[in-house]
Order: sequence, then C-alpha cells, then structure tokens
Amino acid sequence: MIKKLSAEFFGTFWLVFGGCGSAVLAAGFPDLGIGFVGVSLAFGLTVLTMAYAVGPISGGHFNPAVSLGLAVGGRFSWGELLPYWVAQVLGGILAALILYIIASGAPEWTAGGFATNGYGQLSPGGYGLMAALLMEIVMTAAFLIIILGATAPKASAGFAPIAIGLGLTLIHLVSIPVTNTSVNPARSTAVAFFAETGAMGQLWLFWVAPLAGAAIGALIWAALLSDGDAS
Repeated sequence: MIKKLSAEFFGTFWLVFGGCGSAVLAAGFPDLGIGFVGVSLAFGLTVLTMAYAVGPISGGHFNPAVSLGLAVGGRFSWGELLPYWVAQVLGGILAALILYIIASGAPEWTAGGFATNGYGQLSPGGYGLMAALLMEIVMTAAFLIIILGATAPKASAGFAPIAIGLGLTLIHLVSIPVTNTSVNPARSTAVAFFAETGAMGQLWLFWVAPLAGAAIGALIWAALLSDGDAS
C-alpha cells in the first residue's frame, strides 16, 4: 500500500507542478508565453508521463475524482479511496508550495490567482456558477468515460496513457475560459492555499462538481458502454 500511495503522491505532485507551473511561470511570459493552448498540453503531458512512470504501481489516478469514478465503476477498492485522496491532496500541496517559492523569486511577482479555479469574478471569462458547475460535471464525466474505455480489457494495450493524456488536454482546451479547468479536486485544493483571491471560498464547487461528474461518467459507462467484461 505504501508504494501505491507514494505513486499517487508523486503523480499528483507532477500534475500540479507541471500543469499549474506552466500556467504560473510560462503562460504569459513576455514574447515567449505558451498561452492556454500550451497550458492545456502541459496538463495532458503530466498525466501521460506519470501514467507510464508510476501507473503500473497505483493505477495512475492522480485525482480524487478519478479514484471515486473507478470505485463506482468497479475498477478500484472502496477501502483504498480515502488513503488515495490523502496522498493526492498532499502531493498537490507540496507541488504548489515549491512552485510558490520558485515563482516568488521573480522581481515584483504577486501570486494573484495562482492558477486557481473559479466562477464569476474568478472565472477567466466571467462565467457564472451554473456554467462552471455544468462544465466541471460534464468534463469530468467525459474524462471517466475516456479512462474506463482506454483501460478496458479489450482496449489496445499500452495506449491508455496517451488517450487519457490527450483527453485531459482537450478538456483544458474547452474549459479553461470557463473555470480555468479543474476536473481534479486535489489540483484545485493545492493552489487555492496560495492564491490572493477568493479561490478558497469557491473551492467547494471544485470538489462537488468533479466528484459528481466522475460518478455520473462511471455509471454511464457501466450502463451503456461497458461490454460487461471484468477489468
């Protein structure tokens, strides 16, 4: 179990450090900024690389919503759910802390939103609560369907991390303007601690919506898409 939790810790660390780090350090860098397309790709690459690196150890969740969805879909033990959540959140917080220390080394730097998620005034596009809620539910549900399909017994072996990483990239391309893209409560929690906005007060949505979306996605897969084979 220690190896599994360590894998989830380091995988989530890499997701937050690489994904949120690209947003904090590189997205708007003068003349060389990677923009939201680059940030989207960075998030996808973090999951792809760690899914290959440590996925065989823990299953490569790196996300409390994914762990819940896999449990609902019968692919993960309910008894391991809470320990996975703790490891994921702690890994994300450590990554955000190190990222904050690095970013604060720049002259006149301020944390601002610090790659946090939000709605209303904290949404990149000013989208309201209902838009943010629906976006996070739909995108997390779709993410779980991708994961369950890509890891199904009849899926092409060895290609699941690519499909999942590209799926997360697409999710970011669509939803960054609305919520700055969560679909991952650990990622949202980690950076909210260091933001200079009201992100912590909106954090509830980025737990409720991804968890609900993950459960919905798993139920859709089980009812309509799964061929009934055991995982």
